[in-house]
Amino acid sequence: MTADEFLESRFELPEGGQWSELEAGEPVHLSPPDVDHGNVVLNLSKAFSECVHSSDHGYACFDLGLQLARRPDTVRFPAACFFDAGPRFAESDREATTTVPALVVELASTADRQRMQPERSLQYLAWGVRTVWTIHPQQQTVSIFKSDQPDRTLAGSKWLTGDSALARFRVQVSTLFAEPSWWLGQSEPSQ
Repeated sequence: MTADEFLESRFELPEGGQWSELEAGEPVHLSPPDVDHGNVVLNLSKAFSECVHSSDHGYACFDLGLQLARRPDTVRFPAACFFDAGPRFAESDREATTTVPALVVELASTADRQRMQPERSLQYLAWGVRTVWTIHPQQQTVSIFKSDQPDRTLAGSKWLTGDSALARFRVQVSTLFAEPSWWLGQSEPSQ
């Protein structure tokens, strides 16, 4: 199957293709993530928003397919990615892209995602992605992979910061796993 064929038929796959990817021309179905996955995506989107609004370049995309290979085609759907070049939001309305982002964020929130994570990170780096963050909701850690530096893992009160692509990005790791106050039945603080 080509990337175009996969994208055209994706909604006919189990779960409307929401958790499906294309691996060397073959559709692969991943386990649906749990509530912790969605919670991390919510908190990450807030952190990206603060960073982007305080800067004049770059943007984040969520649920965007990244076409990593052709013949046979591979299309991955990471939790998020960040682009630091090109027109702002150029990739936002696409289902998939061949444009290489500066950062890819993966969530190892299910057993299959955890098992596949080392290979996925290596594929992203080989494709030209400068940084890969793998967020582990169960352990409440973030692993950082770069092709030119040793891997690192952060937890708790450590600060996750961006590199040159996200110079103003800064979030305490524990914040990524915090449940929203409305979920806990608390009111939002007044501003």
